Parts: sequence; structure tokens; C-alpha cells
Amino acid sequence: MTLEIIKTRRSIRKYKSTPVTDEQIRALLEAAMLSPSACNTRPWRFIAIKNREMLDNLAEIHPYAKMLKTAPLCIAVIALPKTQERDDNLPVGFYPQDCGAATQNILLQAESMNLGTCWCGVYPKDATMKAVAEALKTTADEIPFCLIAVGEKDEAPNQRGKFEEERITWIK
Repeated sequence: MTLEIIKTRRSIRKYKSTPVTDEQIRALLEAAMLSPSACNTRPWRFIAIKNREMLDNLAEIHPYAKMLKTAPLCIAVIALPKTQERDDNLPVGFYPQDCGAATQNILLQAESMNLGTCWCGVYPKDATMKAVAEALKTTADEIPFCLIAVGEKDEAPNQRGKFEEERITWIK
């Protein structure tokens, strides 16, 4: 079942105007928050954006997020690097992997709910991070990691990824 969801997930760039419900958003964010993180530091927070003016603004300031013009929802994943600053130094610096895992969980949960998504990276592009941080009014110690467009699919792109045996090295 999980492999089928992975196989059918696509980056969707056209959405119908059907709203995403608060219950659906909660399910997406629950999936995100169940992601693994270094030493369970959970270095993230999320902003669920339904406001059309803000969605249009983000579509303008992010060079690759034009699909937000039709998406009824954007989930911004915000990295909290300071949550990984501990005396033992074990989890320091793993927030990109951790936020990536949370993002992937959102994408897969959305697909299982028949919702389309498109992951638009923000981190590590300084100009984009600055523009998104200003738009979302995040604090100085927060890093906008990505924007995820979410909504009912209005297109059905072909599969792009594939299994490639030649990319595997076996050590037995």
C-alpha cells in the first residue's frame, strides 16, 4: 500500500478551487509531526495558509511557486534549528533532514487522501528565505524550509521517477 502511494504521488501544479478542510489539514500536519527527527528534537513548526491574498503573494515572491495561484492551501514548513542546540551536541545541524522527512510525510499523507501537492524548496536559497520570512513574519531564529501547495488535483502528470537497479551497490 505505501509503495503504491509513493508510485502514484506527483508534483501537482494545477488545482481545483475545492477548499481543503481543517480536518484534512490536521491529518496532514499529524503525519508531519510523526516524522523522525534527530534525538526527537522535532525542529519544526508549520503555517497553514488558506488566505488567497497571502497565497498569491507567496506565488509572486517564490520563483517556482506559481501553482499557489490556484492552490487553496499552502503549508509552510518552518525549521527551528535552536531546538537542536543541546549540551551533548548530538542533534546539531540535522534540521534539514528532519524537515525534509516531515515534508515527505505531508506529501504521502496528502496522496493517500487523494490531494495533490507540490514541494517548493525555500532553504537554502538566501533571497527566497528572506522574502518568505518577511511575508510570513517569522522570527530571526526560524528558517523557512519549504512551501507545500495542497489541493484537489486539476491535472494528472506522468510518472517521472523510476527504479534503477544500476544505482545500487550491494555489499554483502
